[in-house]
Amino acid sequence: MTRRSVTNVVMLTLTGACALLTVSVMFYILGYLAWHGASALSWNFFTKLPAPVNVPGGGMANAIVGSAKLLLLACCIGVPVGILAGIYLSEFAGHTIASVLRFTVDLLNGVPSIVIGIFAYTVIVLPMHTFSTLAGGFALGIMMIPISVRSTEEYLRAVPSSLREASLALGAARWATITRVVVPAAFRGILTGVMLALARVAGETAPLIFTAFGNNSWSHGWSQPTASLPFMIYTYAVSPYDDWHRQAWAAGLVLVTLVLLVNIVTRLALARKMPLSR
Repeated sequence: MTRRSVTNVVMLTLTGACALLTVSVMFYILGYLAWHGASALSWNFFTKLPAPVNVPGGGMANAIVGSAKLLLLACCIGVPVGILAGIYLSEFAGHTIASVLRFTVDLLNGVPSIVIGIFAYTVIVLPMHTFSTLAGGFALGIMMIPISVRSTEEYLRAVPSSLREASLALGAARWATITRVVVPAAFRGILTGVMLALARVAGETAPLIFTAFGNNSWSHGWSQPTASLPFMIYTYAVSPYDDWHRQAWAAGLVLVTLVLLVNIVTRLALARKMPLSR
């Protein structure tokens, strides 16, 4: 009993220390960003366009709007495809087909983001002869698909088979069972997977270099180059200007804060059982 008690205490201490280390790294990153970027945050940062070189001030309003447009388009492309593919894997695919599809999805998840950017450049930018919001959203949408597929499949497979059997026993069709029983039961997990996919692509820069590229002004519509926070952070961080460095830190703080807010609001909404599924 003494040996078991000591082992229990040691393992509990190790797991607690690892959990504390993980949380500490997150708070350290947030604190570091806040320390370097908070001084550059102002109302102009959120409402003004970038200032010319060697001119202090300016903001990243166009990059904030551009990132929102890119993520919105990525969700419109990646989320429906990922969820429907996950439903197929969980509810319809046979063992052999499911194994092949899972392996393919895992391979797609492991493809470097810059390769996906080159692919989007080839299939959209070259035919259109211009960088565009559409190309950037397409590249980010492809990156969202694997995470959405795997998370949807896993949460649907976690739904008890008794729910499916009860629905079928009451005379419901298979499609009605899936759409009205299985998917609502796994809705929270599916939405969590979508949020993880969104956070995964929110900070990607490499695909946007080949697709959306950047824009120092407002981008109207979906067929023009657009600025984004990750691309502006990269551009400002490698510049030789101190003011741009401060704005890069501020943009990084804003980007991380927005991702955290989206996840917090989503989890609070799910915890309170808000009717999001409607």
